[in-house]
Amino acid sequence: MKQSIFTIKENVALTSTVYKMVLVGDTSDITATGQFVNIKLDGLFLRRPISVCDWDGETLTIIYKVVGEGTEQMAGMPVGTELDILTGLGNGYDTSKSGNAPLLIGGGVGVPPMYALAKKLISEGKDVTVILGFNNKDEIFYENEFISLGATVYVTTVDGSYGVKGFVTDVMKDLTYSYFYTCGPMPMFKAIEATAVTSGQFSFEERMGCGFGACMGCSCETKYGNKRICRDGPVLEREEIIW
Repeated sequence: MKQSIFTIKENVALTSTVYKMVLVGDTSDITATGQFVNIKLDGLFLRRPISVCDWDGETLTIIYKVVGEGTEQMAGMPVGTELDILTGLGNGYDTSKSGNAPLLIGGGVGVPPMYALAKKLISEGKDVTVILGFNNKDEIFYENEFISLGATVYVTTVDGSYGVKGFVTDVMKDLTYSYFYTCGPMPMFKAIEATAVTSGQFSFEERMGCGFGACMGCSCETKYGNKRICRDGPVLEREEIIW
């Protein structure tokens, strides 16, 4: 974990509520796809945990949804704003278990960490399939970015306004894959658990206090004892989760 000052290079709306922010700073502590950062915001006691969408040697890309005071503050920040950020948080995805044809499933704001994961798996020569789940076509983002990586991409919308009508599992049940990775809301996770035919990894969206395991506020029970989502997660393997 490292505390660094980042400068906003880009902060743009992807949809009416979802924003992409590109920051310049020290990314050396980000070592795995699926990790997250914790952002300090003026006037707010707790930092805001945001998953890493992508990063390189000097830039960090995050995608966030405006859902409260903190993210609303972020959406109004101009280029050049400096932010105090903790990086290198969480355990991230283990790509060594992916097999040759991994399936990536992102639901809503669970989509961003799938991007860096897809990029890494494709760079390893894997045949990557991605399912992106949204409520309607107005919420869709990053479809073309995944296609540009070389992934096979399916988009589902609950109301059928774009792509496959229904849920991510309506596509998943008809696919052949070697392993799965997912991030999204709990109802989606439970549906995936009931549908999946292989092992896989779930990245949990949990309310966090400190973000690095000190406060124990995000502890959850697993088959191997209590784990802290911020430190021992956010990624847990299918076999250890108690539903």
